[in-house]
Amino acid sequence: MSAEAGTRPDAAPEVTPDPRARAGGRLRRVRELSLVLALAILVAVTAIDNPRFLDGQSLRDLLLGAAILVILAVGQTVVIVTRSVDLSVGSVVGLVSFGVGKLFLAAPGTPVIVAVLVGIVAGAVCGLINGSLVAAARVPALVVTLGTLYIFRGIDYTWASGQQINATDFPSGFLHLGTADIVGVPVLAIIAAVVVAAAAWLLRAYRSGREFYAIGSNPEAARLSGVPVGRRVLSAFILNGALAGLAGVLYAARFGTIDATAGSGMELTVVAAAVIGGVAIFGGSGSVWGAALGALLLTVIGSALAVLRINPFWQQAVVGALILAAIGLDRLVAVRVAARLRGDATHG
Repeated sequence: MSAEAGTRPDAAPEVTPDPRARAGGRLRRVRELSLVLALAILVAVTAIDNPRFLDGQSLRDLLLGAAILVILAVGQTVVIVTRSVDLSVGSVVGLVSFGVGKLFLAAPGTPVIVAVLVGIVAGAVCGLINGSLVAAARVPALVVTLGTLYIFRGIDYTWASGQQINATDFPSGFLHLGTADIVGVPVLAIIAAVVVAAAAWLLRAYRSGREFYAIGSNPEAARLSGVPVGRRVLSAFILNGALAGLAGVLYAARFGTIDATAGSGMELTVVAAAVIGGVAIFGGSGSVWGAALGALLLTVIGSALAVLRINPFWQQAVVGALILAAIGLDRLVAVRVAARLRGDATHG
């Protein structure tokens, strides 16, 4: 089947990503391999200090801890690639997780799949609000999502009114979703892996996915090439919101006890995972595989530092250093590739 399957016949002509993005492809693959190496070294050092770090339960806990962050990092990647950012995802997670709890309180017999779909749709609506303001009103994404971060959280606090939803309020089948495993692999980790694979396929195989990169590389050039920039940016925010909604449902299933503070502070960790994973904060390049590795690395860092009895402050310091290093590397690559392109143009 052609890679164009699933796109409309009247879609815009295919847009090739900016040469800088193509030239940086090899470096991004090297960065992803370096993340794998860093993970291996970190796990090895921690296991030497405490061999129980590699036992089955510890590995299972690591996968469970990373699953929700991976899903959020995938959605954030799609948005950042289009040269935007969504700071409201933590609030969406909290709002959806509490909403799912209220759904089960109001209708205890609700099927789990219905709760999952309701959460995804609710997240997509939040993404639609963000995307509409960014794409239609032309308001910077940083400003819009900083505002909706507080709006969604305010709605959550007002709705909760100090109420806490406990595990006993959820049906056992729903809670089982957060703890079940298949051949030793947590179901949440399997869901996260499916999300990563599906998003990678969308960005690589479909014209609309490739247009995300074209927009991030050069929005004006993409628009002149016939790309519906506003529509694509809107769809990126909706997809990100839907994944945040899914993450909210899984958060409720994973932890069982939900209040208005659920998901607080997650947005910065999500952005950090994407950037550390090689997604250029300036847009136009990056992969969901790298973002997933970044999320896994942050999860392992948090667990390893606790096992090694290192002050939690250093976890934040390490994450901050990794973000600065990633952004600095992106700028260095952009400058060197631009210089190379100018040299090629001169010799041409």
